Amino acid sequence: MNLHGLRLFYHVASMGSFTKAAEILMISQPAVSSQIKQFEKELGITLFNKNGKRFTLTPFGEAMAQKAELFFAHELQLEQFVQDYKTAKKGRIRITATYLPANFLIPEWAAAFKAENEGVEISITTRNSTDAFQELIHYKADMAMYAGGSEQQMKEIEWRQLFQDEIWFVVSSRHRLANCTVSLEDVMKEPFIMREAGSSTRERLLSLCHTHRVTPPKIALQFTGLNEAIRSVMTGYGVNFVSSLVVKEYVKTGQLARVFVDIAPVKNIIAICTRKGENLPPVVKEFIRLCMESSNHGIVEE
Repeated sequence: MNLHGLRLFYHVASMGSFTKAAEILMISQPAVSSQIKQFEKELGITLFNKNGKRFTLTPFGEAMAQKAELFFAHELQLEQFVQDYKTAKKGRIRITATYLPANFLIPEWAAAFKAENEGVEISITTRNSTDAFQELIHYKADMAMYAGGSEQQMKEIEWRQLFQDEIWFVVSSRHRLANCTVSLEDVMKEPFIMREAGSSTRERLLSLCHTHRVTPPKIALQFTGLNEAIRSVMTGYGVNFVSSLVVKEYVKTGQLARVFVDIAPVKNIIAICTRKGENLPPVVKEFIRLCMESSNHGIVEE
């Protein structure tokens, strides 16, 4: 079907006038009449009845006009869909994240993004670093947000570093090591309360022991959630090795205390990860842009 002819017909039918349709389309009235006749010829069906200088729609023309109205309404919706996609107003973002960004960074950033892009669907899953990278590599997520060491960087993944934060040794404020400065060897003699094997911070602790040739600590209690591990430490038992972003408020209020260890500060890299070489959808690019701007503008502290 000649879509140009259909468009001309639709405008004439909706305006009830060849002249008004010509004005809207910014072509001459004779050109409209000529092309409508050509369209009728191509269809092999009459669309208009002529009565002197007046034209009325035939029964088929009326039905055709209704169909054309729906057709062009869908065309407008399709154009809007494309425009929304290009401007990140529509779409879906699947985020897999390690515990730290999932609980302390993404909620604020996702809420800010949704406030400006209500039509975007955002799903967030919390995983340990190993599982998060596997989901990204196997296309189960559009991006991963990671907190940990650079040693886990993989060749298939592109990293965008947002900032770094220190990892602290913390105990209950009633613990005998609270606010003390000790050697790494001494603190490792204490029982530790940590998340499960595979978590990036636990791997960093073991790597730290290996680097300094210190015997790794006994993991006395293991939790799948970080909050549970922290609250267990608050009772007075054990040491936790954890991001300062997670515990700084607890330290400030005296519920936890730092143990100062005589080594160089250990830092987490907070990074957004995507598959290397992939052309990201505009909606994902826009979310990454917001996260990077937010971290640069001090929404999070380094």
